[in-house]
Amino acid sequence: PGYAVAVVLTAFLLFAGSIHVKLDELGREWPAISLLAVVGTLSSTFIVGGATWAVLGWLDLAIPLLHALLFGALISPTDPIAVLGLMKAAGAPRQLEVQMAGESLFNDGLGVVIFLVLLQLAGLDGAHGAAAAALSFDVGAVGMLLLKEVGGAVVLAMAAGMVTYQMLRRVDNYQVEVLLTLALAMGLYALADALHLSAPIAVVVAGLFVGNRGRTFAMSEKTREHVDTFWELVDEILNVVLFLLIGLELLVLPIERGWLVAGALAILIVLSARWLSVAAIIGPLRSVTAQAKGAIAVLTWGGLRGGISVAMALSLPADESRSLILTLTYFVVVFSILVRGLTVGRVIRMTSGPPAA
Repeated sequence: PGYAVAVVLTAFLLFAGSIHVKLDELGREWPAISLLAVVGTLSSTFIVGGATWAVLGWLDLAIPLLHALLFGALISPTDPIAVLGLMKAAGAPRQLEVQMAGESLFNDGLGVVIFLVLLQLAGLDGAHGAAAAALSFDVGAVGMLLLKEVGGAVVLAMAAGMVTYQMLRRVDNYQVEVLLTLALAMGLYALADALHLSAPIAVVVAGLFVGNRGRTFAMSEKTREHVDTFWELVDEILNVVLFLLIGLELLVLPIERGWLVAGALAILIVLSARWLSVAAIIGPLRSVTAQAKGAIAVLTWGGLRGGISVAMALSLPADESRSLILTLTYFVVVFSILVRGLTVGRVIRMTSGPPAA
């Protein structure tokens, strides 16, 4: 049941994020976005996973390394949607807004893929448990699996997106068109999952296609307004639902004193890993392309964790590590939103400025 709920919520959250992103702006910041989304997510996954595994062992709360890496994978994707309004109010450069939105969009999809692969390798995915042993130590097999899942997902998403686009062009009724986007998000996720393709990547690509070509050439102004409002509302409601679900989970978890210490240390680990990942990418990029002043500080502090991380944590099957991972996730996400989210505007005003020469 937890996995099914997470599938539904993840599909809608990813589509809601991707349908509002403009491809032309992503293209201008593609080097930074792609490096942050791919290299940054992978490096953060292993840094957080390895450091968490070591810290939990030191606290006598040891869990298997693959389980610690699962925590690294689910907590690494950023979710800065809520902070973009604050960035605009604080006068952040548009470059930083685009980088944060683009990174969040793609590292959400990649983060879910990494999470699902690690779930298989850890033998926690009942549907793929038999394949886990064969993949455990075969890096080539894992690479081919990722290539097949991602490549197939892109092809499937383009086909589904084109069909939906043609339907949108032939209809001039905003109620029907909103339902078409809803059917695309849920139906495509379920179909890609059934075909063993990357459902998160498929939903992101389809959302980009419909959100750009569909909004421009197949929707009236009235329809665009209603579609945008609908998906913004979906995003807000699902984030509230996710926090409610994890809050209810925590009510029945046997939280120990050591877990509270582990949660506090997890916050420091995730924040440090984020800074290392961003600095290792943005620093060298400064010598190639102009980057906004204070980019490293803003991207580090503004890289909030939210709905996607909570959805993946809730999808973990019953296991001796699940309760602890849920607790660590809750600590990191709540700190991210309540502390970093409320102070990111101040960080932007203190550090950000015009693009560096």
